Amino acid sequence: MTHPFTRLLAAALVGAGVAIAGLAVSHGLERFRLADRSVTVKGLAEKNVESDFAVWTLGFRRGGNAFGDVQKALAGDRDAVVAFLKQRGFKDEEIEVRPLGVQDLFAREYGSGNQPLRFNGTGQVIVQSARVADVQAAALAVDPLIQAGVQLGGEGNGHGGPQFQLRGFNDVKAPLLAEATRNAREQAEKFAAEAGAQLGALKSANQGVIQISGAAGSDYDDGSSREKRLRVVSTFVYELR
Repeated sequence: MTHPFTRLLAAALVGAGVAIAGLAVSHGLERFRLADRSVTVKGLAEKNVESDFAVWTLGFRRGGNAFGDVQKALAGDRDAVVAFLKQRGFKDEEIEVRPLGVQDLFAREYGSGNQPLRFNGTGQVIVQSARVADVQAAALAVDPLIQAGVQLGGEGNGHGGPQFQLRGFNDVKAPLLAEATRNAREQAEKFAAEAGAQLGALKSANQGVIQISGAAGSDYDDGSSREKRLRVVSTFVYELR
């Protein structure tokens, strides 16, 4: 027969365990250890930031049955694209002109004389600029080029619009990690106070990985979004006294 005091002690221990578990869940704690009196918490920080650099590839193509005609048309398209960009205010150092390429489709090993056009020509002009807003505006104003007969785009030939980058990543990294650290310590202090303990020294920290995604809600950054969403979850282990 179990002694009444033994049953009472067991019930008290179970009740204390449930209370501690409930407290941990309510604070989103990663782990709470009674043995070494430590608590593990996660700090979250999120921020939207503007891209600081843009790369825009304007690809164009021509087809025909005379090599010289295709090459000449491509050169005209290249000059038209460069003139358009300079009219939009871009400087020579922001514009890279790639060599033109003309391919004889009949000369390919897997080609045949059944091709409707013998020659296929392509060209590229690349804009690389820190003036992100200007690049985005220019990409939305290419109608004059199309009206002039420039065939923009083509598979693998720069038809996806500007790619926006965050080259000053380290400038926003430090404040984001600092916010995650403050968030984690606040959680740890609240837990310690409600548990009747004092928060001790930081035993270990893992800053985690800073994730960059499109601010529109995409799970990853494909470069098409001018605004980026940064998110970090850092893990900290504190002593409890």
